[in-house]
Amino acid sequence: MPAESNPAAPPRRLYLDNAATSFPKPTQVTEAMVRYATQIGASAGRGAYREAVETGELLSECRRRLNKLFNGQRSEHFIFTLNCSDALNLAIKGLIDPAHKAHAICTQVDHNSILRPLNALVDAGLVEQTRIAVDPANGLVDPDDIARAIRPDTRFIAITHASNVTGSVQPIRAIGKIARSHGIPFIVDIAQSAGHVPIDVQADSIDLLAAPGHKGLLGPLGTGFLYIRPGLEKMLRPIREGGTGSASESDHQPDFLPDKYEPGSHNAIGIIGLSEGVQWVLSKGLENLAARDAELCGTFLDGISDVPGLSYYGPRGVKNRVGVFSVKVETLDPHELAIILESNYGILTRSGIHCAPLIHQAIGTAASGGTTRLSFGPFLTGQDVNFAADALADIAATVQQHQPSRRGVQQITS
Repeated sequence: MPAESNPAAPPRRLYLDNAATSFPKPTQVTEAMVRYATQIGASAGRGAYREAVETGELLSECRRRLNKLFNGQRSEHFIFTLNCSDALNLAIKGLIDPAHKAHAICTQVDHNSILRPLNALVDAGLVEQTRIAVDPANGLVDPDDIARAIRPDTRFIAITHASNVTGSVQPIRAIGKIARSHGIPFIVDIAQSAGHVPIDVQADSIDLLAAPGHKGLLGPLGTGFLYIRPGLEKMLRPIREGGTGSASESDHQPDFLPDKYEPGSHNAIGIIGLSEGVQWVLSKGLENLAARDAELCGTFLDGISDVPGLSYYGPRGVKNRVGVFSVKVETLDPHELAIILESNYGILTRSGIHCAPLIHQAIGTAASGGTTRLSFGPFLTGQDVNFAADALADIAATVQQHQPSRRGVQQITS
């Protein structure tokens, strides 16, 4: 049931789907990609001429910037991948020895980028898994539940740091300490937290850190990375082989990093764009970006709290969350709400299950088609967020007017 709208000029387009991919990008991202495409164009490691050498240096610069951002130990341990799913496939499947059955731990908060490769191993009879429940009120995992699930044959613990449904940020430092104390590799998917909150692979005891380049790191689609803690490369087997431009006299994959895990020519234009996105984040400071994100979250929560007929999921306040919000308006299908937001207000969102079926089961939204998700980026303003909150309140009020006998739905909070 559409809310009333102004029949004047069509509304502006307000992009609130940054959890899918960030938009807009910093201008230097596009400029660097155009420069590569028009002035360099070479493949790293495939020649000794200036352009090929420069491309290789630009890729190395991206690794150095990632190493600085996440406090890694060695820049060459940042392995470029197609995206976060690709990185997680390497982390998860690379740790499993097909000759020995193993156990793995994941959680209800996890994205299909963790669940599907792990389930493929389960279906192949290579792994048994334990899925840790989350608190449905706030979407958080209890680290003690993870500790209790550890077995002698546990091969790894994997978790999604920030939920792409509820925005809940998991206590990875506490979980990392548990994993490290048991000598179990700790895999962390930071698809929704990279570029939004500080992450320190050493302080957080992270062994394998997977991220896309196109979300909070503000690079283009088709980029990502896996950080491998030094020493773990002895345990992590490659899952692909091919040309590297190095050790070409050998028909076996090189055993040194990053070449061990990077067969084929690089997505140089994408990685060069990613490098500038990472540099933009470094220049702004993660603490400042996190504070700004929390400010926007607070503004949004102030606008949608206590609205009759409007529900939201995840932590009530700004603590333990990023700017990812799933909402429901009473009697409206999530897709219908997304259509109203776009057609009447120009607000772009994503509806559905969001590739995270278990968290929707946990919060009770799976059977009704999921939720409508709004997700923030660094170029949003408080005015933008207020506009979105007001739009949701308007829609909920219109629905309530047509449902006078129905009581408002209370927000689901911690």
